[in-house]
Amino acid sequence: MTNVKFGVLSTAKIGLEQVIPAIKRSEYAEVLAIASRDDKSIKIAEEMAIPKAYTSYEELLDDPEIDAVYIPLPNNLHKHWVIEAAKKGKHVLCEKPATLNSEELAEIFEVCEKYGVTFMEAFMYQFHPQHDKVKELIMSGEIGDVSFMRSSFSFLLDDLTNIRMVKELGGGSLYDVGCYTLHSIRNIIGQEPTKVYASAKLQPETGVDTTVAGVMSFANGVEASFDCSFDSTSRQTYEVVGSNGTIEVLGAFRPDQNEDGKGIIRVKKDGEVSEQKVESDQYKEQVDNFANAILNQTEPRYTKDDMMKQMKLLEACLQSIDSGESVKLL
Repeated sequence: MTNVKFGVLSTAKIGLEQVIPAIKRSEYAEVLAIASRDDKSIKIAEEMAIPKAYTSYEELLDDPEIDAVYIPLPNNLHKHWVIEAAKKGKHVLCEKPATLNSEELAEIFEVCEKYGVTFMEAFMYQFHPQHDKVKELIMSGEIGDVSFMRSSFSFLLDDLTNIRMVKELGGGSLYDVGCYTLHSIRNIIGQEPTKVYASAKLQPETGVDTTVAGVMSFANGVEASFDCSFDSTSRQTYEVVGSNGTIEVLGAFRPDQNEDGKGIIRVKKDGEVSEQKVESDQYKEQVDNFANAILNQTEPRYTKDDMMKQMKLLEACLQSIDSGESVKLL
């Protein structure tokens, strides 16, 4: 295998606008086929110059030329189609959240291991080098001892028919964008939280969480806050607060949406502000990492252990929302 031939299950917007183009930009991968439950895939294949189109997911999975699949289906369908793909010997890149709970994730890991396929949750933001740069600045002592971090991700969504607003499909702001805030805190602090508390505003008609806010504590004394929302204007940023200064990342999760498409790291220290810009193609970096893991038979950068810790934290947040109490993790 010289490169990884992908099939795409569904014509979801994230696939058409971001991931399929990223696969095409990768020198280690190509898009061979796309499938839908109707004939929409045929038109999409023509428009995007994809060689094959299928009108069922099963047909695509039966194609022996396809090495891996990308799954951007509704959250509640992830587990089923990851398992079906694994049984057909296909490696799987699945949109976040990989599953709805840790039990489902453990089942996926077990099946993928049984059939010898590579699995990775598509959490593209972490592949942008701006986050490694932030960790380097912290390690160098640029802002002194870290005491606090906050992370926020929101956008306005008032369409109740959107799948993000359907509880049965795994909707809600925590699953959709809150997962980024949780992961960014874990990633930058470099530890797992010992305790988390979260509260939520629920949409009265759908029952999904449209705004979530919470706090978490770490064994090293760092405290952190996070918030996500479908009720607020577009915000996606995190800030690390130290004894001598702060580091803020603007456009933290979608730096491609910044004015010049670059990540922005802003350091405030001693009354002065300095700014660094970091350029990268985070969707392509994600594809490259996953494809190279397949080609070299190694584990992707986003490991199973990290995926499980992330899922258990998300689970704890949901538990806290339901109980109204904080949840211990360690």
